[in-house]
Amino acid sequence: VNVTLIFSLDRYRDVINAYLTGLERAQQAGIDLSTIHSVASFFVSRVDTETDKRLDAIGTEQATALKSKAGLANARLAYELFEKKFAEKRAQDLLAAGANLQRTLWASTGVKAPSLPDTLYVTELVAAGVVNTMPEKTLEATFDHAVVTGDTITGGYAEAHAVFDALAEVGIDLVDVTQVLEDEGVAKFIDSWHDLLAQVAETLEAQR
Repeated sequence: VNVTLIFSLDRYRDVINAYLTGLERAQQAGIDLSTIHSVASFFVSRVDTETDKRLDAIGTEQATALKSKAGLANARLAYELFEKKFAEKRAQDLLAAGANLQRTLWASTGVKAPSLPDTLYVTELVAAGVVNTMPEKTLEATFDHAVVTGDTITGGYAEAHAVFDALAEVGIDLVDVTQVLEDEGVAKFIDSWHDLLAQVAETLEAQR
């Protein structure tokens, strides 16, 4: 199961809890928990795109200094949440019964700003068990010149919390940022679904 379009820590918490609830129900139904696999797709670069637009509108030196930091901070705190939730007794009991971790998956890892390293959301988001779904251009850049130095997440929790605090100080509402992104993402998925239905209907009509 791939749970996608996750932008906020609150939504990610909901996703983890839903996964654990599903495992508990499967266990009660006598299903082999080891056969159930899931990833939680947490989006990265879009958080920077929306946040940086708002920082530009604020325009202060303090705001400008925070550009392109929200996405990584948000993702690192998501991994911190992952570690905390799966270390709790509820999750540990399920893992002991054969369940799999719901792996954190980084989505939207293509770098939008030309001033940033083109492998930023790869080399700076390395930790045990994560999945990184890269666009082809990012994958090729990673293969060509990325320098992977090991875990670049778990040692950065304090810095990530500091980034969140600094963003709040300059007037960035991350709850609103992530809600806007979620709403836009859902709307795009709905549009794509309607386009698909229309194309299928058109094809079927042409074959009559």
